[in-house]
Parts: sequence; C-alpha cells; structure tokens
Amino acid sequence: MSTDHVHTSTTSPVPARPARALWVAAAMTALIAAFFLLREHWGHVAGYWPYLLLLACPVMHLFHGHGGHGHHGHYDAGTDRSTNRDA
Repeated sequence: MSTDHVHTSTTSPVPARPARALWVAAAMTALIAAFFLLREHWGHVAGYWPYLLLLACPVMHLFHGHGGHGHHGHYDAGTDRSTNRDA
C-alpha cells in the first residue's frame, strides 16, 4: 500500500468586492432616485397614505417570518404542556 499522496492547497473563493460595491452603489442610486421622485410628487403620494398604511398590515403579516416568538422547539420533557386551559 502506497502512502505517497500530494496535498494541494484548497482555499475557499473570496467573495468579489466589486460585486458588493456594485450592489451598494445601485442601492444608493435607488434611494436617491426615490427621494427626488417623492419630493416632486409629494402631493400625489400624500393622498394615498391611508391606503398604504392599510396595505402595510397584510404585507407585514406575509413577510414577518413567524419564528420570533421564542417558544418553538423548546419543549421540556419534564413539564406537561396541555392545551386545555380548564385543567
């Protein structure tokens, strides 16, 4: 049995900084464009605030994540967790 083998250096690829910088630049450009768009058309947008507020409620429920309640997956075998509240 031969134990001669070659070890090669396997380094994980480093994430490209220019790609991240491009995303940051695109996000900043979008924020600046949104600012100027809202500044020019504030009279039109202000009339829709009640509808946007009502629309925000179901959108927040859809994208909330449903995992921040703190009791999921923490079952203690020594305690009885009955759903019957009368007992």
